[in-house]
Amino acid sequence: MPSHLFADPPARQPPERDAVDALINRTRLLRGDVDAVRRDASVIDDDDPQLRWQRALCDLAVHQLDDLGENLGQLRDGIPDMPAAEPPGDGPARTPAGPSTGSLLSRVGSAEWNLLTDEVSWSDELCQIFGRAPGVGGLSLDELPSVLLAEDQPLLTSMVTDCLVDGRPIDGEFRILLPDGDMRTLHMMGEPVLDTDGCTASMWAVLRDVSTLRRGAHLVGRTQDTLRHQEQMARAEHRMAAELQEAVLPSWRGSLPIPGRGASGLDIAARYLPSGSGELIGGDWYDALPLPDGRTLFTVGGLTGRGIPATSAMTMLLGALRGTALAGIDPGPAMGHLNQLIECSAQPALGSAVCCRFDPATRTLVWAQAGHPAPLLFRNGVGCPLPAPDGVLLGATSGVTYEQDRMDLLPGDVLVLHTDGLTPRADRSAGPDVLLRLAPRFAQARTAEECVRMLVEQLGTDERVDDACVLVARVEA
Repeated sequence: MPSHLFADPPARQPPERDAVDALINRTRLLRGDVDAVRRDASVIDDDDPQLRWQRALCDLAVHQLDDLGENLGQLRDGIPDMPAAEPPGDGPARTPAGPSTGSLLSRVGSAEWNLLTDEVSWSDELCQIFGRAPGVGGLSLDELPSVLLAEDQPLLTSMVTDCLVDGRPIDGEFRILLPDGDMRTLHMMGEPVLDTDGCTASMWAVLRDVSTLRRGAHLVGRTQDTLRHQEQMARAEHRMAAELQEAVLPSWRGSLPIPGRGASGLDIAARYLPSGSGELIGGDWYDALPLPDGRTLFTVGGLTGRGIPATSAMTMLLGALRGTALAGIDPGPAMGHLNQLIECSAQPALGSAVCCRFDPATRTLVWAQAGHPAPLLFRNGVGCPLPAPDGVLLGATSGVTYEQDRMDLLPGDVLVLHTDGLTPRADRSAGPDVLLRLAPRFAQARTAEECVRMLVEQLGTDERVDDACVLVARVEA
């Protein structure tokens, strides 16, 4: 407001008290709603950067609504009566306690600098903000920069010069250091007061302590930067994991005919199905490998975890499994070797797998599993899981022996190998029954690729919690 000494502005009517009361009530209601959201965010894990960012925004909003309510209260009540100044004592002036949190009047002060008489007039509230006793008086415009941070002094000098020389209003922020070493951020608004000749006679200003708001805004910005950085890192990790998975899993995505000896062979098709959220890639795999002796290895499995650690560990296991198969090692002992490999790795993990080897000459299947769902056999329109040999999770314990089983297959038989994330969220309790209901349709299919398409149509929804792999092997006549 212009100085009462050097200006005579026209009187203005105060706003209606009832209207201001209504605004105060609405502000209080909104403040309560925001505070409820803030309390809900405070009970959640602090390790989530997005939740920290949301909570910081709520804190900032609460502070701003508090200030709005207090501004409206001052508007309703009018300018408070100024207490009479106490006579200075003989002893040194004592610095009053800092402004109490939550009181707007303790965070806003006014000042006037008379250029004609060099008189400096500071309100008691402004003295409190600067950590000065009211009896000591205020700082002159020449002394004021001395309490600012060095990097903020040019800004204040520029604002004061523009105001006094060019008549420009002051509107800016700077930081001050208190006698006790604390730092505060002040927002200063002011303008020149002209005399009857149009010359600058004095300068008045209102200064507000906005330290709490700026700390809140800084916290919001910092948590937002952290969240943005983590999102960028997650996208980069997802891209790298996808590229690694693409390089390791078989290049074919449709049917892979593997000719057998004589009149029989296998038709194999597989799919990788990402989770409904499409977030970090897991450690699931599928593979089919023709062996030098004419037999065929096919397998699915998965490791715990997400992202690059899971896909890199999957790469290691899949390479080891291919090596044991090429060396002629049976599926049961091969699972034992994988378990030892996980146990000796730098990043131990848990995993499950099923490994099958098919001999086209005898149509014999030898298979083993490590804590994994058993393959599903579909024959003559009926499906059932194969009786599983003993086998614990990979990485769960050391020195364990994995059993293997053997069975004869018939032309037209269909084997479905899958990871446990195949079924959607709503059907997780149904287990393999969801897949077994496809038996009549599998009986009509002519290729493994048709069976995979049926599975994807039935289960390839956005409700899948985890990523999954499915492999279909059909015995050809």
